[in-house]
Amino acid sequence: MKAVVLGAAAGGGFPQWNSHAPACLRARRGDPAARPRTQAGLAVSRDGEHWFLLNAAPDLRQQIENTPVLHPRTGLRSSPIAGVVLCGADVDAIAGLLTLRERQAFVIYATAEVLRVLDLNPIFEVLARDVVERRAVPLERPLPLTTPTGENSGLTLELFPVPGKLPLYLESADRPPPIVLGEGTVGAAIREGTRCLYFIPGCAEMTPALASRLRGAELVFFDGTLWRDDEMIRADLGNKTGKRMGHMSLSGPDGTLAAFAPLGVQRKILIHINNSNPVLLDDSPERAQAEAAGWEVAWDGMEVTL
Repeated sequence: MKAVVLGAAAGGGFPQWNSHAPACLRARRGDPAARPRTQAGLAVSRDGEHWFLLNAAPDLRQQIENTPVLHPRTGLRSSPIAGVVLCGADVDAIAGLLTLRERQAFVIYATAEVLRVLDLNPIFEVLARDVVERRAVPLERPLPLTTPTGENSGLTLELFPVPGKLPLYLESADRPPPIVLGEGTVGAAIREGTRCLYFIPGCAEMTPALASRLRGAELVFFDGTLWRDDEMIRADLGNKTGKRMGHMSLSGPDGTLAAFAPLGVQRKILIHINNSNPVLLDDSPERAQAEAAGWEVAWDGMEVTL
């Protein structure tokens, strides 16, 4: 199984278009220790011919152009993109679907709850239903990933719940949304035989069930949004904590580094990293601390083979 990181940053990318913060300035000025990143997404394939996208970021057109294995190969119009797996309905997970609107056949895989969000927004009808199938995926039930013509790709998909919240644009104005476990925020397990890749770009906390699932895993791409829970507040970039946004933080006794320490995961890669997170900077103490804990920080174009 092959995987290519299409984008490693959280919503807004790195540098964020309207950010004048020091890290974004370094990225914008070409500092090699502050590598730019687009919004989070992954592409996976067994044969290198049929590719499945994990989330569809707003930057998807740029990501496709930056990734030769996703370029058209035959005829006047074609694409090796066979399907898109959605792990939630946040803007940075679904907006890129609009890029794929030129009547090109592929399959959208998502929970029924996420598909309902698409169904309720008529703009997604640009993905003509007679061309683009929307396939509801029950939780914790593996199913084969197939090409638009029904051929088995050799990969299986399992979606499983992780703690999360409603997308920001669906929140009620009168109260903060609860952290829930259900179909709204999910992780994806992609398997080829006994090999398994986990993609979890958003997670509010480590539960016993999630820890049990990931224990001893071969490869995990995991939510790296913030370094510390009050990071945005300290930087005067917002008034929300990481927990309020539905994301674990990397540091602290309840953070990702501590939660993964006893799990024995063979390879751990951070993805969906906010532009405020100093782990994005190659020369930061936080990067050194994450690497000392056995973590890698994803970058656009990073390739992994299982």
